[in-house]
This record gives sequence, C-alpha cells and structure tokens, in this order.
Amino acid sequence: MRLDDFDPSDNVRDLGSGSGGGGGFPLLGLLPLFLGRGMGCGGIGLLVVVGIIFLSMGGLGGLTGGGGGGRAPTSQGGATSGAGVCNTAERRFSCQVLASTEQTWGRLFQQQGQTYREPTLNFYQRGVSSGCGAATSAAGPFYCPPDQGIYLDTSFFDELENKFGAAGDFAQAYVIAHEVGHHIQNLTGEAQRVTQAQRTLPEAQGNALSVRLELQADCYAGVWAAQNKDRLEPGDIEEGLRAANAIGDDTLQREAGGAVVPDSFTHGSSAQRVKWLRTGLQTGNPAACDTFNQPI
Repeated sequence: MRLDDFDPSDNVRDLGSGSGGGGGFPLLGLLPLFLGRGMGCGGIGLLVVVGIIFLSMGGLGGLTGGGGGGRAPTSQGGATSGAGVCNTAERRFSCQVLASTEQTWGRLFQQQGQTYREPTLNFYQRGVSSGCGAATSAAGPFYCPPDQGIYLDTSFFDELENKFGAAGDFAQAYVIAHEVGHHIQNLTGEAQRVTQAQRTLPEAQGNALSVRLELQADCYAGVWAAQNKDRLEPGDIEEGLRAANAIGDDTLQREAGGAVVPDSFTHGSSAQRVKWLRTGLQTGNPAACDTFNQPI
C-alpha cells in the first residue's frame, strides 16, 4: 500500500517498555478482551483488533466528537508523543496508516455534518498500563474507549506473518484500521449500549453481540481501504483477506487443537471476517457495515 507521501500522524505516543498483566485477544486480537470481564473497563467497547462496538446505521448517524489536532512532540509521565516517535520502519508505516485513517474518517464524518475526534496510537514493548487496565504484548493490539487509545506492540506484526501466515504491509494496515473502526464505534455511543445489554445477557448471547461488533470493525477497515483504493497495490486485498481468514475464531480454535465451539466465538468465524472485510472493500460505504440488522 502506497502511503509514503503521508506525513506520520502526530497523534502517537511511545510508552516505552513495561510489564503488564491481564489478557487480550488471543492471537492478536481477536478474542474479546474486554467483554465486561477483563482489563477493568467492563465493556465490550474494548474488544481488540480488538476494540469494539456497533452502530445501527443509516449512514454514519449518531457520530459525535470534537475535533482532533496535531500535537507537538512532548514528554509526559515517561511517555514521549508526536511524530518523532515514528522512528522505525514498522512504526513509521503504522503512523502513516493512522494519518490516512484520520483523513478518510474526517472526510466521512464531515459529510454527515459531524467532526471526527482522532484516536491516539500508543506504541509499547512487553507490557503497558492503559485506561482499561494492564496488558502484555500477548494481548495483541487493542482499543481502549476511556482514553480513546489504540495500543500496539509492533512485534505483533512478526507474529502475524510468522505464526499466522499473514504477511504484507496491507495485513498490518488492516490491524490498525480495524482498531480505528472500534474507535469510530466508540464515538457513536454504541459501546455503552452494547456493554449495558451484555450485562443482562447469558454468555452465549453476549458473545454473539461481540461477534457482530468485531465484524463491523472489519467492515470499517474495508471501507477505509476502499476510500483509498488508488493507493492499493497488486496483492494488497489478498493480504488483507488472508489475515482476516487467519484470525477467525474457528480457525484459531482448530489450530489450538480444541473443538470448534460457535457459542464461544467473540470475533467471528474466518468466513464471516472475510465476508465483512470484503463488504467494506467492495462498497466503501459505512452504511453497508450494519452487522446488526442483517445476517452475518
């Protein structure tokens, strides 16, 4: 994916190296990490690739938020912020992906008369303490609604390629765009509504809501890519679909040597994840990502 002409986003921080406790999405992300039972932020809003939330759409109705702006490099509480932290190849590309999502979703929100509030991308190594609690790199990338932050240890990209066979820059971009999708869902207020619904539902039904949230975030990632189709290179779409297939709940359960248990799914099957990423890619329309009012 060609993003070299994008200046890295300023909405980034380097949180350094630490050790955390807590869970995340297995693989990467992808199990619901924060289904009201983990990380101290009781809500689905944090599912990963993690992150999570949904929209009963008609366009981008319900989008809210104030404007986000660039920030000069600063150091606060041991964290360094600003584009200067995008100082490795993996970080720079991640920062350029974030900048592209800011431009794309800023435009889509503006078309609906809304202002897009930009998330912060937090780089860390080994472990981190977020507004949702502590986590280790094993948790994979995740989104935390209270601080509107995406958390990423870029070593995850090595795991994505070597363990899950999902190599390529677009596979990496898909991970970040998925987390941005959760941020969008958070801005709509659906995160709180889903969390409240889950508190009264049996586990299997709560998991089913998580699946729909994750699939919508996949679709939003596809929308972002479709809105930037002139930047896609041969093989990019295949890279993204291969990554989506690799992290389906059924595939992960099967590869772990266990039984495939659909009621335990929290992110969707491989076929579902591929379907909804492709839906976003083919339509480029957020309104097509209504995973709550159509079969998944």
